[in-house]
Amino acid sequence: MLIAFIGGGNMATALISGLVNPPRAHIRIRVSDPNETARQHLESTFRVQTFDDSRQAVRDADVVLLAVKPQIMPQVLDELADHVKPGQLVLSIAAGTTMGLIRKHLGADTTVIRSMPNTPALVGHGITGVVAGDNCSREQKQQAEEILMAAGDVVWLEDESLMDAVTAISGTGPAYFFLLAEVLAEAAQEMGLPEETADRLASITCFGAGAMLASSPGEAAELRRRVTSPNGTTHAAMELLKGEGYRELVKRAAEAACNRSKELSGDKE
Repeated sequence: MLIAFIGGGNMATALISGLVNPPRAHIRIRVSDPNETARQHLESTFRVQTFDDSRQAVRDADVVLLAVKPQIMPQVLDELADHVKPGQLVLSIAAGTTMGLIRKHLGADTTVIRSMPNTPALVGHGITGVVAGDNCSREQKQQAEEILMAAGDVVWLEDESLMDAVTAISGTGPAYFFLLAEVLAEAAQEMGLPEETADRLASITCFGAGAMLASSPGEAAELRRRVTSPNGTTHAAMELLKGEGYRELVKRAAEAACNRSKELSGDKE
């Protein structure tokens, strides 16, 4: 499988790192990026072939992976319009870039898979929402899954409209998590703990709780109940959060992110 990455930024680098470590004999990688320093880094670190011209990179590729910023996506697609051939899979990891937009620039029959990775993919623990166009073969879906799982896990969606919900939960979700850790550290300092100790307690607690949840998917409520003793310290905290409308606030935040994702996707059509 020959993969042509269009864009060599952080997310592309995370995927490339996962694909070459350990090496996979059936995978060859090309990367197109206008930045010479970025190309040199990719060549020296991962031993991949690089180009400054995306049109050269996509020649004979099985998968054309779009990893550029959404605001320059139309320009990049126009450059590729006469060079992406029938049968090539176009896999997008760009936020807010719909399959419709890609087909608008590359052609109505373009084989497209749209995905939405999240930032934990940068450390190999991401999760990516994926939706395939109607003309994608089973083999192409397997190719996309292998590529994306190089940086974490994958969930397949039946309807592209659900990508906005994915954006609100897994795309935006790390920020909710980081804010919780930030506030916990602030509370710890206000209780008299040194800043370094407060930060470490908050971050490692969040890390450990996340690891427990990852090993018991679907059991968040049960894990919370186990740690909440009647009339204990955790019970006091949970009751206050319940009284302040914590659940509703988080749901409203996710809904706001989902609505904004719809607006941004609509702007690009």
